[in-house]
Amino acid sequence: MTTTGALRAGLVGLGSMGRHHARVLAGLEGVEFVGAVDPMGDKHGAAHGVPVLSTVQELIDLGVDYAVVACPTGLHEEVGLALAEAGVCALIEKPVADTVEGARRLVEAFESRGLVAGVGHIERCNPALRSLRTRLEAGELGDVYQVVTRRQGPFPHRIADVGVVKDLATHDIDLTGWVTGRRYASIAAHTVSKSGREHEDMVSAVGRLDDGTMVNHLVNWLSPLKERFISVTGERGCFIADTLTADLTFHSNAAVATEWETLQTFRGVSEGDMIRYAIPKREPLLVEHELFRDAVLGKPADICTLRQGMRTVEVAVAVLESAMGNRSISLQSEDLVSHGS
Repeated sequence: MTTTGALRAGLVGLGSMGRHHARVLAGLEGVEFVGAVDPMGDKHGAAHGVPVLSTVQELIDLGVDYAVVACPTGLHEEVGLALAEAGVCALIEKPVADTVEGARRLVEAFESRGLVAGVGHIERCNPALRSLRTRLEAGELGDVYQVVTRRQGPFPHRIADVGVVKDLATHDIDLTGWVTGRRYASIAAHTVSKSGREHEDMVSAVGRLDDGTMVNHLVNWLSPLKERFISVTGERGCFIADTLTADLTFHSNAAVATEWETLQTFRGVSEGDMIRYAIPKREPLLVEHELFRDAVLGKPADICTLRQGMRTVEVAVAVLESAMGNRSISLQSEDLVSHGS
């Protein structure tokens, strides 16, 4: 697509996620998709007619306003720093980097140059979670007590460089901080490695946010059952989101009067009404691209910043440290940035 005055955009990586980015970029209003980088070439014919280049420098030389970085996680820092040095904005796939130090270097590189940069935590663009966040911000649940996530399914053969914590649990870490507007205060976890690879295949984590909210995450890629479950329990009931179907339901607490004096003093809950919300279901990846495009144009846009992406990596690293050391890890330090900021 070519539009007068359009932003010129490039793509680094034509793997399984990169191919989806190429499809969206090729049809994105206000954007001209001008080139893709992949040393392996375009094996799947996904480049939509744009030149397929061998190096990031060749893409920079084409003159791009921003680039989407969808190469393996271990290369994010190197590619991101090259783009920042050239004055190119970047949308970097999650996790932003494979180390906290690498994430911090990316933050400094883009912030010091005043460049727009974001992280592709796509769950933020899921219709169910966007609706959930809006409702929590409006106080519909009252005080929040607990967030529970379950993310499981078959092994993704596209992944070779990280384990289930950095690949999948980072989704749940980010979305938990994003929907609640809070940050993690502590985390404790156990991991299991069963596939014969060097990385973990399953993690169970329990944590606490800085307002006391309890968090539970169960993540694995060893299950034939595919599940994407998020529940937020609070003062007035429980929200349940399914990001596979983009459904959001609310189970309310029922006010049941009782004349039994012993029970009158017990503040429990009983089953009340259930509401399933009608939500417009746009493709999350398209929403993510539209938000980032608007951010590059200087418009208000709710993107995942590099600092927020760095915070998610910090929590993910703490999960792995906890599992290795069989101890709880505190995440309260002055230089950690809240998801809500």
